[in-house]
Amino acid sequence: MQCQKNMTAQEYNWTFSIFPTIILVTDLALRITLSARVVLKKYSNGTTFGWLIIILLLPFIGAILYLLVGENRIPERRVKRTRKSLAHYQFWLNTLKSRAPIAKDRLTWQYRPLHRQAERLIGIPALDGNALEIIETPEEILNAIISDIDQARSSCHLQFYIWHCGGKVNEVEDALLKAAQRGVTCRILVDSIGSRKFISSGRASELRKGGVKIHDSLPAGYIKALFERVDIRNHRKIVVIDGEIAYTGSQNMVDPLFFKQDHGVGQWIDLMVRITGPVVESLAGTFTSDWYLESDDLPPFTSDISNDVADLRKHHDVHLLESTGSIPVQLVPSGPGLAPDTIHHLLLTAIYSARKEVILTTPYFVPDESLLTAIKSASHKGVRVVMIIPEKNDSKLVQYASRAHYPELMEAGVEILLFRRGLLHSKTITIDGKISLLGSVNLDMRSFWLNFEATLIVYDQEFTTKLRKVQHRYESQSIQPDPQEIMKRPLIRRFKENVALMIGPLL
Repeated sequence: MQCQKNMTAQEYNWTFSIFPTIILVTDLALRITLSARVVLKKYSNGTTFGWLIIILLLPFIGAILYLLVGENRIPERRVKRTRKSLAHYQFWLNTLKSRAPIAKDRLTWQYRPLHRQAERLIGIPALDGNALEIIETPEEILNAIISDIDQARSSCHLQFYIWHCGGKVNEVEDALLKAAQRGVTCRILVDSIGSRKFISSGRASELRKGGVKIHDSLPAGYIKALFERVDIRNHRKIVVIDGEIAYTGSQNMVDPLFFKQDHGVGQWIDLMVRITGPVVESLAGTFTSDWYLESDDLPPFTSDISNDVADLRKHHDVHLLESTGSIPVQLVPSGPGLAPDTIHHLLLTAIYSARKEVILTTPYFVPDESLLTAIKSASHKGVRVVMIIPEKNDSKLVQYASRAHYPELMEAGVEILLFRRGLLHSKTITIDGKISLLGSVNLDMRSFWLNFEATLIVYDQEFTTKLRKVQHRYESQSIQPDPQEIMKRPLIRRFKENVALMIGPLL
């Protein structure tokens, strides 16, 4: 009996020691394997360094985080549909080149490389003959959309990252219900995470019952997280009415008076443009492509691509449009698909092309090394570089990571301005007062490589002058941080900023 008891104790001691060993070996194997995988993936230096820190310093948790969000695993259904529709998409892109070509003398030598690069990367040329109207206030933006929905004859297509009911948004929804009742085809495409509350809301059910078609983009869930990267999101903001009028910019379908009032950052400040002319076809085609990837509400493909594209045009109100103005515009839809580096490359080209002035506004500034170098290099060569960002941000990590760059930017001569009248959510860039970039892209890694975004490149000095006036108003409502205060900030604050900076590429 005593021997049996001793054996039991020995077995207990063996069991007690083997499990910690297994856990230790498993953790070590995960760290080594995933660290090697990160290095072999050839991410940017900042991203590689950030992931190595997380994997090596956080037992198991770091490995789980990397497996969940470390690689761009696009949903398999979306990948299959993208492949299936690729030939049709390329056919449509080829037809755009003959629509409203931009005259060579409309582009100076300074900006021709940017135009060629954008066309080569995404296949969408700049289209001439457009009219653009800048709309600054949320009330004006939503009222304009409501007015166009009220006058719609055939279709209303709305795509947003966030759809948040309340205030003027309820009036947009009412307008859509009325449009559907008079026979207008109404489609709403929203991001499944950004608009998760809306998707399951009673209001969404009411819209569906009223004939409005609603789909969520990139559906996410706990099970899907095991097989797909759930933080790859559709961040676009697009409205297309009758295939003839379009809106895009930075504002989600929200009324700022009813949105995130408890975050302590003030009212969100956004900007949208209302567009008519040939480039509307590019926006309508982008919406159609996104809708196809998420919905079965489209005619089936056949062996005749030409007829298929004609059916898609008819089904989704994608029209050939006449000139309504004189502004050349190029749409750049970007995301982790066929050309994942598109918008990042174009931003670098745009900033390096500057000769006199670069004005940037963004709510989230977490650049990689190459973008940071481009901004500092522009300033070093005598270009006036102004960066306008919110004084208060709804993301503490982003705010800390942004502040970590202040000393080197200020040392390079970059003017940093902190907007004080709310959360400046507009994403705009003007170059030398001659060309503009605006849309949904933030100056962070998420917008560059994880989100599906939409950006307009506007090759027009008159429009850029108008946008520059908007940026000037932002400047007048901002303050410059005190360089002495920045340099003498407390040690604990610098520590927080540098920690956030290390994981900045992952934000």
